[in-house]
Amino acid sequence: MHEKNQTLVSEIVLLGFQNLHNLKIPLFSLFLLIYIITVWENVLIIVLVSSSRNLQSPMYFFLQQLSLTDLLESTNIVPILLQTVIYDRATLSLVGCITQLYLFGSLEISDLLLLGVMSYDRYVAICIPLRYTSIMSHRVCVSLILISLLLGFGVTVITMYQVGTLQFCDQDTINHFFCDLSPLLDLSCSDTFSLQIEVFFLSVPLVFLPFILIIVSYIYIAHAILKIVSNTGRQKAFSTCSSHLAVVSLFYGSILAIYMFPSRKHSSAMSKVLSLLYTIVIPMVNPLIYSLRNKDIKETLKIKLFKYTKI
Repeated sequence: MHEKNQTLVSEIVLLGFQNLHNLKIPLFSLFLLIYIITVWENVLIIVLVSSSRNLQSPMYFFLQQLSLTDLLESTNIVPILLQTVIYDRATLSLVGCITQLYLFGSLEISDLLLLGVMSYDRYVAICIPLRYTSIMSHRVCVSLILISLLLGFGVTVITMYQVGTLQFCDQDTINHFFCDLSPLLDLSCSDTFSLQIEVFFLSVPLVFLPFILIIVSYIYIAHAILKIVSNTGRQKAFSTCSSHLAVVSLFYGSILAIYMFPSRKHSSAMSKVLSLLYTIVIPMVNPLIYSLRNKDIKETLKIKLFKYTKI
């Protein structure tokens, strides 16, 4: 009888950042600028890798895929974030909210798997250089990308199907700037315990297996680098890995901070700030880390700019 008196929710209201007052325009401008820079940087890397012969190697192919997922992830989050800043809220249909959550979860998992694949690529390049081209053939690289995407989007669709069967009654407000899983489940009037257990056992292996692969790969890489006699050779080998390590540290650091520790330890404001880090800041920073430290990308960009300015 009690369930019959409840009103089923068809729309979700995202509160975003409340009580901004005079900070609305500066924050809107900042987030918009970050998004524009993110789009420009990632599109630039995608185009450069696609159109340059000297960037046709597995490392740049994986970097191109990372740029694509970062671009899609930022585009999935930022438009709604901008609405919450200007209007103090954004209203999504329940289907739209679940769709945003599905894309977010799929792209995050794909990113994690891709970072693991990139560490394996660096391991083969440094530890087994004579067999690099045969092991990391184009067919193998494409297969690894497809497996990462299929796992990311396939595993997440199982969770989203379960979320779609839940009932949402009376409450329709999420104190966040996007539809994240935990606050969405808090709104449900259904029993979500079994779903949370399912999410845990599905997501934890997909988070930690790439991390273990990264750790093991870099143990072997470090051992191989220490065997290199010349300082120049060591620096060159390390420079190909340092950018990837920086991205891994940012990505896993922010995820561990927000998801692996009890949410009660963070205020809602701190949770939002940490979420901003991995949803909009990291997609902007990734291309900067790779391009600023990569001589091939900088030289290719200079050649392209010189060519088009000359024309």
